[in-house]
Amino acid sequence: MRLTDKGLETKGEWEAKGYELPRYDRVEVKKRTMLEPTWIHFGAGNIFRAFQANVCQKLLNEGIIDKGLIVAEGYDYEIVEKYNRPHDDLSILVTLKADGTVEKTVVGSIVESCILDEDNEKEIGRLREIFRAPSLQIVSFTITEKGYKTAAYMSKVTRLLYERFLAGALPVAMVSMDNCSHNGDKLKEAVLDLAKKWEDEGNCEKGFKEYVTDPSKVSFPLSMIDKITPRPDSVIEKMLLEDGIEDLEQIVTTKNTYVAPFVNAEETEYLVIEDIFPAGRDRLEKGGIIFTDRETVDKTEKMKVCTCLNPLHTALAVFGCLLGYTSIHEEMDDETLNKLVHKLGLKEGMPVVVDPKVLSPQDFIDAVLHKRLPNPFMPDTPQRIACDTSQKLPIRFGETIKAYRKRDDLSTDSLVLVPLVLAGWCRYLTGIDDNGNSFELSPDPLLGELKGMDVKDILKREDIFAVNLYEDGLADKILGMYEEMCEGPHAVRKVLEKYVDTVLD
Repeated sequence: MRLTDKGLETKGEWEAKGYELPRYDRVEVKKRTMLEPTWIHFGAGNIFRAFQANVCQKLLNEGIIDKGLIVAEGYDYEIVEKYNRPHDDLSILVTLKADGTVEKTVVGSIVESCILDEDNEKEIGRLREIFRAPSLQIVSFTITEKGYKTAAYMSKVTRLLYERFLAGALPVAMVSMDNCSHNGDKLKEAVLDLAKKWEDEGNCEKGFKEYVTDPSKVSFPLSMIDKITPRPDSVIEKMLLEDGIEDLEQIVTTKNTYVAPFVNAEETEYLVIEDIFPAGRDRLEKGGIIFTDRETVDKTEKMKVCTCLNPLHTALAVFGCLLGYTSIHEEMDDETLNKLVHKLGLKEGMPVVVDPKVLSPQDFIDAVLHKRLPNPFMPDTPQRIACDTSQKLPIRFGETIKAYRKRDDLSTDSLVLVPLVLAGWCRYLTGIDDNGNSFELSPDPLLGELKGMDVKDILKREDIFAVNLYEDGLADKILGMYEEMCEGPHAVRKVLEKYVDTVLD
């Protein structure tokens, strides 16, 4: 059994092993897509393969759409060269359910893979052709928040959009689907800055800047995405190999990207998008995507990132590293850490959450606490989640602090667990665990400068916390907790138990 078009010809063998195969004519879908592309996605990573590609697979199976996806990789070309093309753009999605059952799906909705390499005329020529196609409706992205700040990447994307302008100022939706706040605005800012610069310098035709700023031509919808997709796991690889599938080796590229012919992911997923598509769109809501207005997307994003998931993840990441854990689900078996995230979300976060209506905050956080985080079959680690924590704190905790300060009926004096997590992060930066042993800190763009700073000065960094922590005594509370955690081996555990128990159920 090989994951290629030819390998799938032994259909009965795959189905006998429990794999759901594409139920559409993939050859015909590819022909239609190549001639009249409707959706191209930048970022050939795991979440795209587990989520957006699977949504399209469902819609193709049901006959709701008749064209597939094109994926383009602009950062790590080896993903396309070593995974996509050798496997005919096929992928195996392994859905790990909390009840222990596993769904295995061969996803075939990606029918073409491209490389955003301007030095390769064949590759860039095909991308220009796609962007000049009148049929194109959606250009989407999962390139991480850092991608929008990368001038080289954004220049390449903007030059492709310029091709669409030259082809008759054709309409299109540029949709960031990255897990970051106001993602569409970040994408728009990056593209618009370049369009203005080029026009001011005379490096493009007049009218390109106006085209980019006209929402009836080019839109930049906001979106909120949520689906946990850890790195490919060796346990899953072993399971697939035992089924008889060959050539499943994981690849670590020279840019340190972890990729494999399979992706393991949780069952729960949400994608909420601002419904502004000037070139139209297929009935993607039939695949579970929620389309709504800008204000509602903003509320769902804040609900998730500020209260119902991301702060809990960060709490588990920080203390998991300090206490020597290597999996999130094992942390949820730790009574103190379990209490920490329950009380952090329900007691300190939920009082300031805004209900977006399209998703229930209570249902969302209940699923996180009782189904998603404790899922023993999800191979996610605190070390992975601890990456780039300095970039995540402003929205994950700063917004909650701001909300408390704005409310007459609430006071930051009542906050215990938010400052506890921030103190834990400062303690994490020492690189010494609760047993007194050194450990490797996860990658973070500010790691170099923060490791050499006094904690009192770190707490002054409004760029990290989004608020002045010294304004109302929060900094002193955090500093006190931090100093308690530094009193010796097992002090972190003692401090956790002390403060978690002060917050009533």
